[in-house]
Amino acid sequence: MSGKIIDLRNLLANRFPRAPKSVGTRLITGLAFFDQSVGGGLPKGAITELITPPRSAGSASLVHAFIHGAYRNKYFVALIDGRDSFDPCSLANSVLRQLLWVRCTKALEAVKAADLLLRDGNFPLLIVDLIFNSPGELRKIPQTTWYRLQRLVESVPTACLVLTRYEMVSSAQWKLVLENSWNLETLEKHDAISQLRIAVKRGHLSSDVGRDIALRCPDGAARRPYLGVH
Repeated sequence: MSGKIIDLRNLLANRFPRAPKSVGTRLITGLAFFDQSVGGGLPKGAITELITPPRSAGSASLVHAFIHGAYRNKYFVALIDGRDSFDPCSLANSVLRQLLWVRCTKALEAVKAADLLLRDGNFPLLIVDLIFNSPGELRKIPQTTWYRLQRLVESVPTACLVLTRYEMVSSAQWKLVLENSWNLETLEKHDAISQLRIAVKRGHLSSDVGRDIALRCPDGAARRPYLGVH
């Protein structure tokens, strides 16, 4: 292991104290419409893939809401920015203190960063934003990579959320679809975040005895979006 990686791990350990083990199996984001759609919060020890359409769907506002939730509930969140597209200007400095922002220019860089942060397990929430990475870049990520990341996240109390343009993370326990088409009028609304609509494409609920139960919807219900109630 190179000295630079060791130094980086030591820096992360000092700057972001290791999150204590929690008896809970889900991370409550504080966004009612989102938590309800995934059975009470983002599953810890698992990858959740959130797929957004090519048009504006509100994913940037959702990321900001997650960061606000981390500040409100006093935990750290890591954002791996696959194309250096995150805009922090609208967030207060006090909110940004709860954020580790990893700025990447390529998808493979983002995957390597996720590998490093999951091995340390310092963050209750890890967001990997690949929305603005090109399809050509994303196709170069082997599916074995996602299974390796899944094995890593299983050993830490971290909820890993991967944002993509199309379904690509085969190891994801939950696959969600953001079904919106936002315009300037929507963004100007005070409660715009509550207008987000999330549909479950695939999901599993863990019972008290550890069994995985596939989430089933009646015919047509899987296509009906969840309405935000913030």
